Amino acid sequence: MTGFGARLALAMADRGPLCLGIDPHPELLRAWGLTVDVAGLTVFCDVCVEAFSGFAIVKPQVAFFESYGAAGYSVLETAIAELRDAGVLVLADAKRGDIGTTMAAYAAAWAGDSPLACDAVTASPYLGFGSLRPLLDTAAEHARGVFVLAATSNPEGASVQLAMSEGRTVAQSIVDAVAAENRSTGAGSVGVVVGATLSDVPDLGALGGPVLLPGIGAQGGRPDALRGLGGAAPGTLLPAVSREVLQAGPDVAAVRAAGERMRDALAYLAD
Repeated sequence: MTGFGARLALAMADRGPLCLGIDPHPELLRAWGLTVDVAGLTVFCDVCVEAFSGFAIVKPQVAFFESYGAAGYSVLETAIAELRDAGVLVLADAKRGDIGTTMAAYAAAWAGDSPLACDAVTASPYLGFGSLRPLLDTAAEHARGVFVLAATSNPEGASVQLAMSEGRTVAQSIVDAVAAENRSTGAGSVGVVVGATLSDVPDLGALGGPVLLPGIGAQGGRPDALRGLGGAAPGTLLPAVSREVLQAGPDVAAVRAAGERMRDALAYLAD
């Protein structure tokens, strides 16, 4: 199978540089007139899968499924399968991070052969970048991708991510480690996560992979202010939008139209 980096680049060029989120937050379920239970979760996901079928990549937020236990994971498995059947790449926003055999088990779940495995998964490197090795290796073996948290937009993150280590911020060290990983594999399938609301971001010029930018729209990130962010190469910036689009529901056509408007606003990033 073609590596994730190449599949993502092709999808973004063909369907636009936008990652749409499936975030079944209880407030959104209520706003859609749905019950906050597995039945409501199922309807919410059915609408999202149908509305997002023509887009490049979709990011389910795993926590909102996990909160319903095994039944929630069953809904997630179904959504993953249906999106992939529709030709949409799926990025599991699971933010997994651990060590040794535990990290290897997470890798098997999200980047191996399990029903939960997606085209890519988010991961936290803050037990040390080397702790991600089982995930990076499993993802490479299965032609999947990994998006590594580097510079997040939550205020608490700065105390760790902006700390200095050997003349650079910790966030920059994560970006540099991902860049080295991409150079060693040549696949460009490992990306980073950088908050779109940040005023100061790491140097992304040598990354060699995609940059996921959560926080566009309702969280304050401006879709028109991303060109050249951090010196990133053209075609590598992948803005992520959830609530700005989902608040248009529950009508499938309205959700799709909101996604299309956002995709049009971000089309300049493909140049």
